Amino acid sequence: MAMDWFWKAMGTSPKKNQKKSRAVVAQASAERFAGVDDDALRAAAREAVRTSNGQPDYPALLAALREAVNRTLDVQPFDVQMEGTHRLLHGDIVEMATGEGKTLTGAMATVGYALRGQRVHVITVNSYLAGRDDAWMGPLFDFFGLSHGAIHEDLDADQRRDIYRRDVIFGAINEIGFDVLRDQLITRREDQVRTPADVAVIDEADSVMVDEALVPLVLAGSEPSPAPTSEITRMVKTMEEDEHFQISADHRNIYLTDTGASYAEKYLGVESLYGSEEHGGGDLLVQINVALHAEHLLARDVHYIVRDGKVALIDGSRGRVAELQRWPDGLQAAVEAKEGLDVTDGGRILDQITIQALVGMYPHKCGMTGTAIAASDQFRQFYDLKVSAIDPNVPTQRFDEADRIYATLEERDQAVIRHIIEVQKTGQPQLIGTQDVAESERLADALVLEGVESNVLNAKNHEAEAAIIAEAGRPGRVTVSTQMAGRGTDIKLGGMNEEERSVVVDAGGLHVVGVGRFRSTRLDNQLRGRAGRQGDPGSSVFFLSLEDDMIAAGGSDQELHATPDEDGLLAQKRVLQFVDHCQRVTEGQLLDIHATTWKYNKLIKDQRDIIAARRDDLLDTDAAWKHLSRVHGNKADELAERVDQEVLEQAAREIMLYHLDFEWSEHLAYLDDIRESIHLRAIARESPIDEFHRMSIAAFADLAERAVARAEETFAEVHIDADGAHLENLGLQKPSATWTYMVNDNPLSADGRSVRNSIARMFK
Repeated sequence: MAMDWFWKAMGTSPKKNQKKSRAVVAQASAERFAGVDDDALRAAAREAVRTSNGQPDYPALLAALREAVNRTLDVQPFDVQMEGTHRLLHGDIVEMATGEGKTLTGAMATVGYALRGQRVHVITVNSYLAGRDDAWMGPLFDFFGLSHGAIHEDLDADQRRDIYRRDVIFGAINEIGFDVLRDQLITRREDQVRTPADVAVIDEADSVMVDEALVPLVLAGSEPSPAPTSEITRMVKTMEEDEHFQISADHRNIYLTDTGASYAEKYLGVESLYGSEEHGGGDLLVQINVALHAEHLLARDVHYIVRDGKVALIDGSRGRVAELQRWPDGLQAAVEAKEGLDVTDGGRILDQITIQALVGMYPHKCGMTGTAIAASDQFRQFYDLKVSAIDPNVPTQRFDEADRIYATLEERDQAVIRHIIEVQKTGQPQLIGTQDVAESERLADALVLEGVESNVLNAKNHEAEAAIIAEAGRPGRVTVSTQMAGRGTDIKLGGMNEEERSVVVDAGGLHVVGVGRFRSTRLDNQLRGRAGRQGDPGSSVFFLSLEDDMIAAGGSDQELHATPDEDGLLAQKRVLQFVDHCQRVTEGQLLDIHATTWKYNKLIKDQRDIIAARRDDLLDTDAAWKHLSRVHGNKADELAERVDQEVLEQAAREIMLYHLDFEWSEHLAYLDDIRESIHLRAIARESPIDEFHRMSIAAFADLAERAVARAEETFAEVHIDADGAHLENLGLQKPSATWTYMVNDNPLSADGRSVRNSIARMFK
């Protein structure tokens, strides 16, 4: 690795502990427990975790796990899998190449933690993988008497509660997060669904902990959405770029010009866009801006698709529909209006938590992925976790060609088509990685015109994924796909046919073609890593143009002088260096976005922790009754004569919790508002983040006091009888329907852009 010298100088080499782990694994031979019976093997494993110094006897534990896997799953783990297990048990993020058996590695580490009496959550990127891995690894857990199960969206509260009490729980990150949020609405402790866990073992760790780290999971109560009116939606379609609005060079921001503001005022028949009473105060300006964003910065089949009459967001890091995910700030409604669809309700946010904060709730965490080293800065900075690289079991035979770079998109795409046709003649199967749904379909259509049939795998048809992947390794097959991260399925050479496997191996294995680089090296490497699995032959090449989004964003302030050859290829070394520079710039931008956004979210997390602790105190003690009965002694004495004490305590609890939850919801709405406008503070040379902290802390200081004061007022007025406090008589009901969704806080994240920021920048 080119950067080995740097890591060694910093004392944080991803291979720093490799020698130590190999020495431990060498003592955990397959023969060590081969002759003992099952009971003795289980006893040896449990004894290995009960050492006097608090550290397991790792050689004995790993040897017992190795033998148990052989007996229960009929698999003999590779030494590299045992090395990965050893590092996971030390709390590292482990990098293992695609096809090296990360699922089994994680399962063995999970058993190691569980045998120490720790409850373990095995966190996956989706519910399908959670269910699959629970069933797949189940016999191993059963062997050691460990209870296990998988959380998925079809379970009711009682079923979820039962599974959370088990030793090992598999679950998608969003499912676990939504259960955390729903538990923040309970008014009786027995209604809590989730039992806290000691350890999180995170599969596809970079996807969960980096790509989705700042995605807020939201619990909402339905209420009408502030959608742009149909009149505004029609108006923005008539507005002209440069005259009425301007779009920044990097497509991150859109600005309404003075001419555009005058045009809007005339079109809508209002005197001013500012504070127009008949349009609800400043809402009109916000509606125009979100409508402009929906119309000009969000593209159908790039950032979203329309399916079954609904807008579905696309997860750019995975190429899948982002289930349950929505845009904030009225933008979701604006896109629905743009597409002529029914506008769905928005919601009063009742609670929210980022995935990064959710992961931070676990006392111990570790994870595995195929591309951890490129994200080591984020793992260290945001989670204080080290990365350990595990060498492949068999050295890779994949040949990665140098990028082929062209001046224009048209020249790039023509070269891609020529290349695919040429490679297909060799019999090699090909996986073509594209940036978005529209590009995947456009390329597939162009191939048809050249007589090349292909299978397309993208967010529109991911249900057919298993069938498409099963065929993707057969001779001469062409599969056009969006991002492959987190799919959990390997492309097998020859499919399921051994004769065809030999044909494909002789032809050179799977050939990966990348159409444009992503803004992160990790995503490029995830695509490349689909070829050369477990020592199979394979190859990869990326085609780029100087008009690609990544290069436009990373090289916007740079000049490049190069001369193309007769095919348009820019073969000079400085062109490759320029492209590498552009990607480093975009990766730095993404890290800056992560760091800045986390500074905002960190304060919200700290305040949420205070609210959660207050809720726990109210749920688990009689603090609410003690306070309210002291303030309203006469009413409390009168109630005590005719209502059971347990009912009174619960009534007081529900009153206090209602107002605490309501004030927290109001506070979240306030924080959202000030964050949208905080950029204006920079005009006065104030730090936006410092000002956000100042304003949010000032508002939070009065939250508990307001909640208590209103609870005291409610207690004085509410009717309480043997059935409890009748809050509904005072109009104090919680939403009749609650729902969960994921806010895409950076809705153009596939391109490294942020709509939230640009909505706030309404004028230059």
